[in-house]
Amino acid sequence: MEMLSVDQINKNLDLNLLNERVNGFTRAEELRATGMYPYFRVIESDQDTVVTINGKEVLMFGSNSYLGLTNHPEIKKATIAAVNKYGSGCAGSRFLNGTLDIHIQLEEELAAFVGKEAALVFSTGFQVNTGVIPALLSRNDYLILDELDHACILEASRLSFAKTVKYKHNDLKSLESVLKNCDHKRIKLIVSDGIFSMDGDIVNLPGMVELAKEYDASIMMDDAHSIGVIGQNGAGTASHFGLTNEVDLIMGTFSKSLASIGGFIAANNSVIDYLKHHARTLIFSASISPASTASVLAALKIIKREPERIDNLWNLTNYTLKSLHQLGFDTGVSCTPIIPIYIRDDLKTFQLSKMLLDEGVFVNPVTSPAVSKEDTLIRFSLMATHTKEQIDKAISKIYTLSKKLNII
Repeated sequence: MEMLSVDQINKNLDLNLLNERVNGFTRAEELRATGMYPYFRVIESDQDTVVTINGKEVLMFGSNSYLGLTNHPEIKKATIAAVNKYGSGCAGSRFLNGTLDIHIQLEEELAAFVGKEAALVFSTGFQVNTGVIPALLSRNDYLILDELDHACILEASRLSFAKTVKYKHNDLKSLESVLKNCDHKRIKLIVSDGIFSMDGDIVNLPGMVELAKEYDASIMMDDAHSIGVIGQNGAGTASHFGLTNEVDLIMGTFSKSLASIGGFIAANNSVIDYLKHHARTLIFSASISPASTASVLAALKIIKREPERIDNLWNLTNYTLKSLHQLGFDTGVSCTPIIPIYIRDDLKTFQLSKMLLDEGVFVNPVTSPAVSKEDTLIRFSLMATHTKEQIDKAISKIYTLSKKLNII
C-alpha cells in the first residue's frame, strides 16, 4: 500500500476543508428546488425596455441603463469603428503599453464633463474604488464611510491600511461624531455614494461639505448611479448641489447611464498624477477595451446633445412614485429612478420576483443578508426610454400579485 507524504496529507486535508466550506453553502440550491432562484437569469436580446428571456418578451425594470442608451445605433457604430481601428483589446496595462489616444480623449472629456482638472479611466468601476482608496490612504489615516456605501467601497476598506469608521446612513450628526474623534493631523477621507443604489435617496452633500471644512476632511463622491441622472447635463451629485469645487474626488462608472463597462476618477492634476503611479488596479490590470472607450465617448456626446432624456427620466420617476404611493406601496426615502418597493419578508420577496417574471415583468429582489429581513425589497429601476404604458402595466401586475401574497 502506497504511503502518502506529509505534503500530500496536508494537501488532501486542505482540499477536504475547502469542500466542507463550499458544500455547506446550500441557499442557492434550496431556492432552485423551489423554482424561485432569481439570479443569473439569461437575457437573449439587447438591454432595452423589453428584453427576451426563454424566448418570451419581458418588461425590463431591473436595468441600470438609466438613459436607455445601451442599444443606441450611434453608440453601436462608434464601437464597431473602434474595433476596426484598434482591435479587440490593448494587450497590456495603461501603465505600460495599453494607453490609446482615445483613452486620453475620454479622460479629457470626462474631466470637463464633471468639472475637474483631470480624470483617469479604469477597466471597471469596482477597480476605481479598490484602487483609488487604498492608494490615497496610509496607516493611521481615516476612511469614513456611510453605512450603506456600495460593496466596492467596503472592499476598498479591506484593502486599505487606513482606519475605517462608518457613520449612520445620511446622518450628519453621526458623521460629525466620527470626525470629532479623528486625529486632526491625519488624512480624513469621507467616501459616500451620491445616489444610493438600493434606497434611491441622495446624499446630503451640502451638510457634508460644511463638516468637511470644519474638520479638515476630504470628500470622495461615488457617482456610479448619479452620472446621467442628476446635475447639469447629468454631471453628477456635486454639480446637482453646485458644490463641484468643494468635492475633492468624483468617481463614476460606465456600466449605467454611459452604456458601456469601466469607470473613472476625476480630481485635480496632482491627485490624478499620483494615482497613475500608485493605484494598483490601474497599474496591474489590462486597459479598458477600445470598444468600451468608444462607447462612452459616443454616449457622452448624446447626453450633451439630448438633455431631454434626463428630463423624461425624471418625469417618469415622479409619475411612478406617485402611482406606487397611491396604491399603498412603501418606497422608503427614494426620490430618484431607483425605486425600492419594500416587501419586508424574504420568502415573499422571492415569490413576488418569480411571479412577476412569469407575468412578463423583470425586477431585482434584494433579500438578506444583503439587507435585513425587515428591509427586503424589489428594486424597480427606470429608464428614460420607458413609456407610461409600460410602467402602468408593470405596476398593475405588482399590485395584483402583492394583494395575492398579502403584501399590501
